Amino acid sequence: MKLTLDQIQSQNSSHITEHHRSFEFLAESLDKKGVDVEALISKIQALQIAIPSWALGTGGTRFGRFSGGGEPATLIQKIQDVGILHALNQSSNAVSLHIPWDIPSDYQAIKDSASEVGISFDAVNSNTFQDQAHQAHSYKFGSLANSEAAVRELAVEHNKQVIDIGKKLGSKALTVWLADGSSFPGQHSLRKALENTHLSLQEIYKAVPDEWKLLIEYKPYEPSFYSTVIQDWGTSFLLANKLGKKAYTLVDLGHHLPNTNIEQIVTTLMTEGKLGGFHFNDSKYGDDDLTVGSVKPYQLFLIFQELVKGFEETNNPPLSWMIDASHNLKDPMEDLLQSVQAIKLAYAQALLVDSKSLESAQEVHDVAGAQEILQEAYRTDLRPLLAEAIRRSGGAIDPIKAFRSLKVRETLINERGLKSIASGL
Repeated sequence: MKLTLDQIQSQNSSHITEHHRSFEFLAESLDKKGVDVEALISKIQALQIAIPSWALGTGGTRFGRFSGGGEPATLIQKIQDVGILHALNQSSNAVSLHIPWDIPSDYQAIKDSASEVGISFDAVNSNTFQDQAHQAHSYKFGSLANSEAAVRELAVEHNKQVIDIGKKLGSKALTVWLADGSSFPGQHSLRKALENTHLSLQEIYKAVPDEWKLLIEYKPYEPSFYSTVIQDWGTSFLLANKLGKKAYTLVDLGHHLPNTNIEQIVTTLMTEGKLGGFHFNDSKYGDDDLTVGSVKPYQLFLIFQELVKGFEETNNPPLSWMIDASHNLKDPMEDLLQSVQAIKLAYAQALLVDSKSLESAQEVHDVAGAQEILQEAYRTDLRPLLAEAIRRSGGAIDPIKAFRSLKVRETLINERGLKSIASGL
């Protein structure tokens, strides 16, 4: 299935009068406050969030998985689904592959399929947290951190293979997340596990092209529950600094202990020029992988407020933006549309912050005044602005409504079958 511009515009026609009314009212209000509406729209249009290849099928939990039908069973079908999302929101022009779940069998066919729907390839992701069929050694007790050299070599070689796949597709980054750790005190040497990880990452780093980024992801627990080798941003930052200029910390919003101040982590990393990018999701308790902005939308806004400041005040390089979520309860494509909308809305709200007034309030310790400035931006309904940015780019005024009106899921079920299940989950 492929959506056309005519289909999108036809959907927009039924909403256009109401949309224009809402947008013009908002634009006039913002203009009176001295906001450059056109500049705001341009920035919103420019933000693109990559879709992970594993998020296009119904996600699962450790207790089960309930397929919704019409899922993409091949990499080409996954790319087609990303193309549908991008046609609707004009904000998802890249796919991030997970290896070995999505190894291309025909690279030219894959690139042609992506080009046909205007999709490029974002970061490639390695997998050393699972054993694969016919694997020579097991990762049961760790991969890059393993006490056995043969296991570490296997994990390093896998990452090198992932880099080679990325090169062929035009990717510019490798994301490494490790499940390595321990579930019981004394299970392994905490110091040696970290040292082994560093040595393994050094070998991977050598294979990373100069124009690439090596993104080091962290997580405090799960599946290891006593210790995780790369357990927090500090450990990731430490390793990235040791490795060199191509290495950066990747922040996954769900990979923190409850109530962690993620926005402070973000600003610290940007100050040091070591923030590489994001895996966006939301959570109530831990790594819940919920729809972005569904539980903690204000925190998402605060993160973007620090990002906007960081873009202006630091030399941190451009970031990689990607969603990392999975669900049993929602249509995965609807969830992805909701997540991208939430990200772009938080970004728009952050751009609306009166930074000069905020700095003035901070300088004189006007605590209440600073809070008012932030919440004035957060409480402003910018959805009409976001809709206008998408419409001007050729997308749907309301991506979810368009998805449903165009009967995308029903069409995919007819094309692929009710029992089609996404690969790699």
